[in-house]
Amino acid sequence: MNFKKIHHIAIICSNYTKSKDFYVNKLGLDIKQEIYREERDSYKLDLTLNGEYIIELFSFPDAPTRPSYPEAQGLRHLAFEVEDIEGSVKELNQKGIETEEIRLDPYTHKSFTFFEDPDGLPLEIYEI
Repeated sequence: MNFKKIHHIAIICSNYTKSKDFYVNKLGLDIKQEIYREERDSYKLDLTLNGEYIIELFSFPDAPTRPSYPEAQGLRHLAFEVEDIEGSVKELNQKGIETEEIRLDPYTHKSFTFFEDPDGLPLEIYEI
């Protein structure tokens, strides 16, 4: 294997309109492309961060739910780098997004905290 980088992360949401608003208007990701696939009654939204393609947001009718919390099996969380964690937490809170208390990583001595997307997917901000 000669992996270069992670190409994207795919997320299936329960409410496309709500999740699109969350990732675009609250977190500030940019839309690269939005496609409605009539044969599947499904949307696919390609999102970028600083020009880099990172998330595919999907909607599927009647998609089953999955346990989603940081210690559940499977994907643990999706983390975003920030330079000012306190300012980022304040901005998230002003947008109605609740965050956990800021913690300190005992190994890297960097600050981080968690919050959730509209479907409860754990998201992290990590101060660099």
